Amino acid sequence: MSTTPHRLSVIIPVYNERGTIEEIVRRVLAAPLDGVEKEIILVDDGSTDGTRDILRQMQAKQAAAMHIVFHEFNQGKGAAIRTGLHHISGDLVVIQDADLEYDPREYGVLIQPILEGKADVVYGSRFLGSHRVFNFLHMLGNKFLTLITNLLYNTILTDMETCYKVFRSAVFKDIEIRANRFDFEPEITAKILKRGYRVFEVPISYNGRDADEGKKISAWRDGLPALWALIKYRFIE
Repeated sequence: MSTTPHRLSVIIPVYNERGTIEEIVRRVLAAPLDGVEKEIILVDDGSTDGTRDILRQMQAKQAAAMHIVFHEFNQGKGAAIRTGLHHISGDLVVIQDADLEYDPREYGVLIQPILEGKADVVYGSRFLGSHRVFNFLHMLGNKFLTLITNLLYNTILTDMETCYKVFRSAVFKDIEIRANRFDFEPEITAKILKRGYRVFEVPISYNGRDADEGKKISAWRDGLPALWALIKYRFIE
């Protein structure tokens, strides 16, 4: 394993997460990582529920290694990640949702294959680890899109739609992201697989929430663009 110091850039796209934003930042800051520094890039995507006020309070404290960027209006998760990408300084990058579904304490497991030189990208699979018994339609949609990914790109992923994706920064910066919404996941996956980057999966825990608890992704509204992205980047672009 390399002894070169590493820095993990954590991109957190935020939209109307007043109830969880302070806690997820606390958890990210507290996540144990031996010999790896962390920086947080928060991109507020036009929140209207008071989240922006909380972020401005954080910004006023001028916390070390924390960058906060505000979109004037809501553009989507993919657009927020694209903005965040311009502010990273680490040699590793992880995507972190602003809710509490994913546990930052698992960063060490996620980055280990990259630190060992085995992988360029690591996916945290919710279906390989422990998880809350969550919405059947969301599970079915995830399984379907993952199956299509495997068929089109000749791979064996178990969870293409997972939020927890870790990249070597050079890999992430080398890929042009066009998606604005949740079709970010299939687009980045398609481009990674087409370029032949080494991808590992590791098990993660998952505390999924449903629509009543603030879940924003829709199995139908977001599923069809995701399917189109997989087909488009396989055969057209």
